[in-house]
This record gives sequence, structure tokens and C-alpha cells, in this order.
Amino acid sequence: MSDFGHNLPPLAPPPARVKDGDPFTVMVGKHGRSGPAAGWAPVPAPLQVYRMTSEQVGGVWPLIAGDGLPSTGAHMGIDYLSGGAFHVDPIGWTLSGIAGVTNPNMMFFGAPGRGKSGTVKMFCLRMMAYSYRTLILGDVKDEYEPLCRALGVEPHAVGHGLPARINPLDFGPLGNDWTHLPRAEAQRRAAMVFARWLLLIKGLVGSQHVPFGPTAETAVGQVIRDLTGYADGADQMSEITIPQVWDALNNPTDELVTDCRYSSRQHFLDETRPMRDALGSLVKGHLAGLFDAPTTVNVDWRAPIQSLSLSRLDPLGDEAVGVALTCLNSWGRAMTQVAEPGDLRIIIRDECWKQMRLGTDAVKSLDADLRLSRRDGCIQAVIAHKPSDMLTVGDAGSQAVAIAKDLMHLCGTKVLLGQDDQIGDELSDLLGLIPMAERIVTDWATAAKGRALWLIGSHVAKVQTVRTSIDIALTDTNDAITTPVADVQAERHNTAVAAETTTSEGSLSRDVLAVARMV
Repeated sequence: MSDFGHNLPPLAPPPARVKDGDPFTVMVGKHGRSGPAAGWAPVPAPLQVYRMTSEQVGGVWPLIAGDGLPSTGAHMGIDYLSGGAFHVDPIGWTLSGIAGVTNPNMMFFGAPGRGKSGTVKMFCLRMMAYSYRTLILGDVKDEYEPLCRALGVEPHAVGHGLPARINPLDFGPLGNDWTHLPRAEAQRRAAMVFARWLLLIKGLVGSQHVPFGPTAETAVGQVIRDLTGYADGADQMSEITIPQVWDALNNPTDELVTDCRYSSRQHFLDETRPMRDALGSLVKGHLAGLFDAPTTVNVDWRAPIQSLSLSRLDPLGDEAVGVALTCLNSWGRAMTQVAEPGDLRIIIRDECWKQMRLGTDAVKSLDADLRLSRRDGCIQAVIAHKPSDMLTVGDAGSQAVAIAKDLMHLCGTKVLLGQDDQIGDELSDLLGLIPMAERIVTDWATAAKGRALWLIGSHVAKVQTVRTSIDIALTDTNDAITTPVADVQAERHNTAVAAETTTSEGSLSRDVLAVARMV
């Protein structure tokens, strides 16, 4: 190299000897290693100072995936992406427009045994501290029974041979003080009631695979107005039942035949026969003894929770349960249509796929409830096993499937608990999840109960629900397989006592129970 005019630097001095056990083999001073081209500096290098906002921190420390949500609402657990506590406040998110949330509806998906029901019950329990009341419209498996009894509320059981009756054609609060209403308000309420009743009857007739066209709708609408007295201008509306509507269609009056523009009574009977037969089979079958008389259930709307149990109908098959859910949903909508300001409710719709499989009109009924949640001030919580349940409500490409798929977009919050690997493609197709999010649902969330991917508008949270021992006692759904049959009733009876006498842990849950009782 020296022949070409390049002078090489001298050899580096041998490293200084260090003491045995010293982790550093070469001692370097704070100014660097001395010598030409060795990085030596006469003064220490100054520290670089950066000034930034909390929004910009994620760019400098990318291991933090994003900001957490505001700490309002139910404290559910830990968000592993932001590292902070995770709170759930659907109505607060809607009012503030957090992450583009436009409605308070929620949809829960999860394979059996992944903690889906426990997560829903924990959400309801902890929202009671904020004056939210819960209504379970159809507890198909009696999963909410221990929670109701722990809060001092006896669930209402609907089944053959039981005294409870539900009239789906109940006026609800809209029928109060009818005689003192201004004419315009009376007409508005009547339009709301009749529209709900027509939607119910259309869904029930459609469940028997009978079309319900404009002609049938005209006949049923006229019968409803005649039976209630609205057609005659009565000051007080009369409560009616579905058997009364069926009987009026089977025995039409001359005025009904004329108002519906039929040429004769026989013409009326011939044209409405399929619809009358479908309604009659329900009156004599699935509705008999359950939804064919005035309501006998006295619901305490000031209680923290109310549940209507349908577990006694399970041996009758999915269709019977679906018809019962349709009737309960119509009745529940009547009960919550006129709510006082600040009267906030959580409406639980479990096993909703059984209702949607009855036909297009049944899907439309659930769709209407979700669309009205902002106006009614209710959080509608729809529970299903997997997203593809929305594709099994009808034939591929049918109107029912199209509406069912849109239901997921009517829920601003979607909670995806653990699913099998085979469900990964469904998550990407129906919900647009990226591969990383899919792996959270099919891998991380399956490792423990209560783990879920929460999709709040455009915000993503990787959440582990945290439950105390008292919470587990109130929300566990494995009694049927973990407890001897003889001990089930005794354990449920003692749940409330255990919740009050335990003092060593679970202070948050005890506070929630106390607040719920005061509410």
C-alpha cells in the first residue's frame, strides 16, 4: 500500500487487562478510544432532546400500538395493545363519535366455552353502577338466572303449563292516558302501535312459509283498527290478542269485506285462506298457552335486571323458540318505546339466529330494533356463535341474507371471542379483518376465557376480561356440567348469600351489587 502512497495506521495497542469476572473485556473511556480515527472526542456527545405530543409517541416507541379509549363506562379488563385498562361505554362512544362509532349496538361472536356469555353478563353487571338496567328478551338456556337471583330479582319463566302469559299485541306505555292525549299525538302513537303489530304478524305468517302481501296486510290492518276501536274513533283503545285477530279474519263482517274491496264474503275467505291457515296453526300450536292471552307478567322496570326465560320451550325445537323470540321482541319493543329521559337499558338478544331463520320478515323485525336504538336510548346486544350465522338465515343471495349481513354494520361495536382456525376466512370476508387480527381471534383469544378482539368503530382493542371470584360465581355458565344435579338448586340459592358475605376480595363487584339494589 505504501508503494501507492497510502500510509496505514499503526497497529492498535493491546487491550488493557481487566479483572477476572468483569463483563467488559475492553475498557473505553467516556470520550471514546484514544488514537487516530478511533472515535475519540474532546468532550462527551450531547444527548438529543425531542419534544412531542402523546399522539407522536407511538412513532418513536412503535411497540405501543395505539391510544386507549376514554376511561368511562364499565371497567372490563386490560387492553394488551395500549397496555392500559379497558372500559366499555357504547352510548358515550356514540355521543362523542369515538373512532367513528355511530350507534350503541353491540354484537358478540364466540365459540361455545370461550367466555361469550360471561363477558356479556360482566358488561351488564358493571354497567349497573351507571344506572343501566338490563332486559333479557328470551333466556333460552337460563344463563342469566343466577345473576337475577343474586340481585334480588326472580326471572319470569314462559312455558306450557306455567302461569306467565305474554301478549305480543300489548300497547305498552304508548297506551297510557290515551283519553287525555291531543289528537295529533294519539294518531302518532296509533301509527307506531299498528306498524309494530303488522310487522309481528307478518313475521309470524312468514315463519310458516306463507307470503304476506299488500292484500293480506290491508285485511289485517283493518281488523286491528276495528278490534281496538280506532276505526270508530273511540277515546280508549281496547287491548286485543292474536287469537282475536285470527277469529275476526275467519268470520269477516260485511263492513270488513267492503272496506277491503272484496266482491263477496266468499271472495274474502278464498283470498286470505293461506294467511288465515298459517296464523291459525300458530294460534293452535306454538302460541297456544303462551302468547294468546293478556299479559300476566308484572315487570318491575325499576329493577336492575329482568329476564324472560324460554328454556322450557327448548324441547319443542328451534322453530318454536324462534316464534317465541319474535313475540318477545315485539312485546319488549312496546315496553321500551316510551322511556323517561335518562332511563338507559341494555337489551340482550341471545340465540338471535333462531329468530332470523324464520324468514325475511323476522330478520326485518330485528333490523328495525337495531335501527331505532339511538332514538330509544337502548344498547341492543346481539349474541351469536360465528359471523357465518348471518348467512344461514336464507338462501344464498336472498333478501334475508342481505339484511342479516347488514345487521353487523348496524352494530358499532363487535366483540370477537375465540374461534376455531376454520373461522378465520369468515372473519376476513365478512368483517374485513387483516391477518394479524385474525390470528388474535383464532390463536391468542383461544388460550383463555374472556379474551376477545374488540372492534369499536375503527379502533381495535385486544382485551382480556378480568373477573373476581365473586364475578365468576355470578356469571359462570358451566353449572350443568360441573355441578351434580342435586346441588344445582342449592348452589343457585346460596349465590346471593356468598356475594354479600365474602369480604376478602371482589370489592368492585360488591359495590356494583349495592348500587344495583339502590337503583
